[in-house]
Amino acid sequence: MTLVRHELRQGWKSFAVWTATIGFFVLICVFLFPEMKSEMEGISNLFASMGAFTAAFGMDQLNFGTLTGFYAVECGNILGIGGAFFAAMTAAGILAKEEKERTAEFLLTHPVSRTRILTEKLSSVILQIVGMNVIVYGVAIGSMVLVGEEVPWKEVTLLHLAYFLLQLELAGICFGISAYLRKGSLGIGLGLAAMMYFLNLIANISDKAEFLKYITPFGYAEGSDIVSKGCLNGSMLLVGMLFMVLGIAAGYFRYCRKDIA
Repeated sequence: MTLVRHELRQGWKSFAVWTATIGFFVLICVFLFPEMKSEMEGISNLFASMGAFTAAFGMDQLNFGTLTGFYAVECGNILGIGGAFFAAMTAAGILAKEEKERTAEFLLTHPVSRTRILTEKLSSVILQIVGMNVIVYGVAIGSMVLVGEEVPWKEVTLLHLAYFLLQLELAGICFGISAYLRKGSLGIGLGLAAMMYFLNLIANISDKAEFLKYITPFGYAEGSDIVSKGCLNGSMLLVGMLFMVLGIAAGYFRYCRKDIA
């Protein structure tokens, strides 16, 4: 587990900044809800009449006057975009940085197999994602208690679970991509996360593009669907986890046969 500890020490600043930022914005959103609750009914009616914009963010299925509806849209976007960027950025550079920073020669001269190196690096990515989600979930629940609102345990837990799985899928895909790169991969990871987010917006707007929900992990992490149905979409989730496994498998396959520069 030496490499896991090393990667966690290297990544702790990024982990702390992203976790603090996401947690802070979630906290602020929840704290704003009591002040805005009385005005939310009018805002809900306004959003319901905005056509494609309303459909893009799923606001036609939610009531902004409830904590659940408000949290699913406002905090859901923070968790989705922020968490996706963090997971993609962390996983995309985990392998490529060894060649970029010219540390591969030092690492690979140790009596450790490439499979073990990959496993420990992947474990460090997963641990950071788990840690970030546990802390943010605690912040969300704690802030709801502090503002005196009844905690919608099922809906909030499902939302956070969906975004956690979304982050794992993106991390798995970016981990695989990282094995094929020799230099910078940060832009690719962030670009992939942003592309997936916008694919989901397109799928929400157009019925003809609904198939895109099976490509983007944001499809099964759609807050409006989770809140209205009370569960995650099993078929979309299954496809997403398959993409994650394929990404990880591709990373192992490539890195174990790669001529390291």
